[in-house]
Amino acid sequence: MSADSAHPQWIVPDWPAPAGVRALITTRAGGVSAAPFDDATGNGGLNLGLKSGDALDNVQANRQRLRAALPGEPRWLRQVHGAQVANVDDDEAPPPADAAITRQSRRVCVVSIADCLPVLFADGEGRAVGVAHAGWRGLAAGVIQNTAAAMRHSLADGDAPLLAYLGPAIGPTCFEVGAEVLLAMGEGLPRAEDAFRPLGGDKYLCDLFALARQALAQAGVDRVFGGGDCTYSDAARFYSYRRDRITGRHAALIWIDR
Repeated sequence: MSADSAHPQWIVPDWPAPAGVRALITTRAGGVSAAPFDDATGNGGLNLGLKSGDALDNVQANRQRLRAALPGEPRWLRQVHGAQVANVDDDEAPPPADAAITRQSRRVCVVSIADCLPVLFADGEGRAVGVAHAGWRGLAAGVIQNTAAAMRHSLADGDAPLLAYLGPAIGPTCFEVGAEVLLAMGEGLPRAEDAFRPLGGDKYLCDLFALARQALAQAGVDRVFGGGDCTYSDAARFYSYRRDRITGRHAALIWIDR
């Protein structure tokens, strides 16, 4: 990553990733988009969402600014809130997927986010990396467990130790959901109820970070870092679909640089 082209307000994850593993999560800052896609202070915003309602020229310009901070073109996915994992070592366009893995140097995995939780992955030796887009539907469908399994499969090592980083997402004091979300989570996570606080009337506050940690534990990933940055409550830094409806998209990216 070029230190000169990465905006100082973007997030460089603080985690003990192996040497050669690089990651980046964008914020609202550093782009050209006008309101409501700006940086919340009237300056240009870094909206990266092609289908967000922003002017296409602005989004493309923002993506070019992001590309300047990367070693290669990001492998954008067609996200569908599911659990499919794309191996972007393949040169073909990835299928509809909500996670990506790679073992290739300088091949950039990316997911687009605006309240859903991005989960970054690396194996303990820096041989493979990945990223998952984990909203509640993806979490319930097993996107985190699938990503861990796909990484280990790519390494031909079913016991490869992995570590994970939880990026910004809608926080546990802001994410109000119905009983169907609790039921869906409980089908795959026996302790899912611990991540829900009843509000009455079949409404709950849901903790995506806690659910992700449960899913990671189920996948045998016990080194978990990050978590806690709330997209909904921090309008100065983050876009939030739940808060604004018409809003931009961030990107969470990871690659191997060796």
